[in-house]
Amino acid sequence: MAQEHPNNSTKTISAVMAITLLGKLLGLYRDRLLAVHYGTGMAANAFYTASRIPRVFFDAVFASAIAACFIPAFSECLQKRGRQEAFRFASSFLTVITFFSALLTVLGMLFAGPMVTLFADGYDAPTAALAAELTRMMFPTVLFTGAAFSFVGILQSLDEFNVPAFISTVSNLVILLYFWTLDGQFGIWGLAWAFLAGWFLQAAVQIPALRRKGFRYTPCLDLRSYEMGRVFALMGPVMVSTWVQPINLTINSKFGSRLYGGAGVSAIEYATNLYLILAGVFVLSITNVIFPQLSRLSAGEEKGAFAAALRQTLRGTLFFVLPMSAGLMILARPLVSFLYGDGRFDAFSIEITSQGLFWVSLGMAGYAVQNILSRAYFARQQGKVPLLAGGASILVNILLCAALAEPFGVAGLAVSSAVSSTVYALLLLAPMQRREKLLTPGLWAALGKMLAATLAMSAAALGTARLTDGLLGGKPGLLLTLGATALAGAAVYFGAALLLGLEELSVVKKLLKRG
Repeated sequence: MAQEHPNNSTKTISAVMAITLLGKLLGLYRDRLLAVHYGTGMAANAFYTASRIPRVFFDAVFASAIAACFIPAFSECLQKRGRQEAFRFASSFLTVITFFSALLTVLGMLFAGPMVTLFADGYDAPTAALAAELTRMMFPTVLFTGAAFSFVGILQSLDEFNVPAFISTVSNLVILLYFWTLDGQFGIWGLAWAFLAGWFLQAAVQIPALRRKGFRYTPCLDLRSYEMGRVFALMGPVMVSTWVQPINLTINSKFGSRLYGGAGVSAIEYATNLYLILAGVFVLSITNVIFPQLSRLSAGEEKGAFAAALRQTLRGTLFFVLPMSAGLMILARPLVSFLYGDGRFDAFSIEITSQGLFWVSLGMAGYAVQNILSRAYFARQQGKVPLLAGGASILVNILLCAALAEPFGVAGLAVSSAVSSTVYALLLLAPMQRREKLLTPGLWAALGKMLAATLAMSAAALGTARLTDGLLGGKPGLLLTLGATALAGAAVYFGAALLLGLEELSVVKKLLKRG
């Protein structure tokens, strides 16, 4: 199969990033409405726990099989055995996922109470009871998520990225519509139903695109096929490695339930969601596009092209992520205040959430690198290194949360998360470096220049934030600080990158000219 032209990859990533950005912005507005309506009180804490439990179980059991095992196996089958056999394998895989996700849904609804105790043991009795009821209502999201993620895997393997990127926009629009029309009447219970409807639509809206690609689901179950064998062989080690983020978030939430009368749960959720929205727009847009390409390069045994694509992806990602991380730390408090600071989201909620956002942003580079490198291992259908690195990362997070949560509150949980992401990235990088020689002298030189440009940007951003702080009151003042600081920081960063001769700046110039 011919390799995709770099310009086509750039266009695809740009389109996916724009669509993803729209979905993330709607998700950000969704979280703002949740904060304004419910603050960091009992209903918000119970809802966040109830919505996280099904996601964690799905991520632990199925997300790895779909994202890390199915896509490489489907891509290999597509290349070597043709579209008809690949579609048959996909139908068989969908049958398996549907059966086990339905089984998990039933078990989750039956044991909702004990799971709330496991995930948030610091809640008082009323909060725990509300969380358990909401969990029972929301557990069917596992069934819809299984279908939605499977459809995403098929479409991405067929080089259709726009529709999968659009699904979060659909679900967020449903939830926003609920907030605008029915929240006053049905409250947190109605919000749980809106989330459930949103996840159902994430699967449903992909069906037309699948039909256009020629895929029709045919009920079948062929557990003895080579591709299903590859999926089952990889699932064990890959599952543990992809548990890292959901399990670490669960650990943070568990310790957060013991802080501020349970308000630590919603505070770390608001901070982490905002962080993942800003980081995810860029990082996940790239990894979702590059992963099928790496899978094809690996299947074709194009070792040199594989290493070159991976190296270039790391460079391009860090070029944007390093200044994003620094900027988010500088603007954490005004950003949280501007986005969430209304209604029931009071000064205390602003304070603890901005602390969480500041410190979790330290781990953005680690988050980016571990996402890219884990996809590289999965593209090669190698799960042992991610398995060991993921286990070490989880252990680090547990130990740090236990040590830092009580003396430092939400800030301690955020530091634990940032360090855990960085440790995971480093443990993935070391073996990959021995095999692929990713860290060439050219890459080290580029990283040094990026850090220098980031330091210059940080100085400009800090100065601008202090100059504009308090010039205007209320939301206009916060908006002035955010806008002026972001513009000044971007101007200095890209100016420094130009002076230092960073190659990645040429990509930005091409995108601007094309736009």
